[in-house]
Amino acid sequence: MNVFLDDTRPQPEGYVGVKTTKQAIEALRKHSIQILSLDYDLGRGMPKGIEVVRFMVRHSKYPNHIILHTANPIGRRRMYDLLMAHKPDRVKVTIHPLPWI
Repeated sequence: MNVFLDDTRPQPEGYVGVKTTKQAIEALRKHSIQILSLDYDLGRGMPKGIEVVRFMVRHSKYPNHIILHTANPIGRRRMYDLLMAHKPDRVKVTIHPLPWI
């Protein structure tokens, strides 16, 4: 299963789209995730994508590949730094920002 976390962009073909950190974390808990693509900003007042990264670090629950597709450079750096400090070697992290809609 591949999961795409974003509140505004449509999920690419081959992905299940989720709009909240709660949904992304639930997918990580219940399914074997191959690719997880993360946005940082998920709407005013909503938890940020970094909460999903914090969950992965706390619970050592990582997909095989994590894509940081957020267009927010500060949020992307925060998620990237946290992942690189804690992820297992087997986990691939890719930065692929998508334009804002």
